[in-house]
Amino acid sequence: MTVDNPTTGAGRPPGAASEPPTGPPTTGSTATRVLGVITLVGIAALVLLGVFLTPADAELGDTIRILYMHVPTVSTAYLAFVITAIASVMYLWKRTEFWDLFAASSAELGVLFFALTILNGMLWGKITWGVFWRWEPRLTTTAVLMLTYVGYLAVRQIPNDTRTRGTISAVIGIMAVVNIPITHKAVDWWRGLHQEKTIFGTVDPDMKGLQLFTAYLGLTVFLVLFAWLLIHRFRVAWLAERAADVGVDAAIAERRAERAVPSSAGGAS
Repeated sequence: MTVDNPTTGAGRPPGAASEPPTGPPTTGSTATRVLGVITLVGIAALVLLGVFLTPADAELGDTIRILYMHVPTVSTAYLAFVITAIASVMYLWKRTEFWDLFAASSAELGVLFFALTILNGMLWGKITWGVFWRWEPRLTTTAVLMLTYVGYLAVRQIPNDTRTRGTISAVIGIMAVVNIPITHKAVDWWRGLHQEKTIFGTVDPDMKGLQLFTAYLGLTVFLVLFAWLLIHRFRVAWLAERAADVGVDAAIAERRAERAVPSSAGGAS
């Protein structure tokens, strides 16, 4: 396996001398530790406000507390998918490993946050509709969007050379983002059971006071959480590629050594 050079994008030929890694040596840094602390404090504050301090909604009752998590997870997932599309465009332009791994890392986190969205949405549906799932327009388009990005991640696991893998997944990452506005506007375009459009498609414009503050706090906290996870996930992916590259070099060197031994022995005899 060859790995694109993060600066030039050129794959290093088999057997070439290993270059010193230019990526991050670990996944942690001062910045990530600061983000981690902010995230933990923010989550604690969100739980305190969302579960205990905010009043029940006049129409939704206590089910509004689910929205304090539902809104941030879906917003963060959409952002992650958009970042994947942008990074995919950059990869097709620059052909560097950085953008390929950045797109994949963001897509993985997008799938994670979207799965949480579906989970807490199902809980809300059970309380509101009496069932966990209905094949109404918003949920149907949501399922399609989820499967699209699961497919993106599956394609990246198919054994292939780095450049081909990056190209195919980049094309999928760009095409898949088109499903986001379709999912977002499904409530407006087709009749369904899902709650109608609100501010940014998420936060209820009738919210006031502590409810509105908690809703935006949740958005902020989950965006910081996403940034923290994205940095770590990208660094793990980068280090994994470096480890794989070193393993290939070692295997090639070992094979050459094995072939050189019989030749030396024959000359001596």
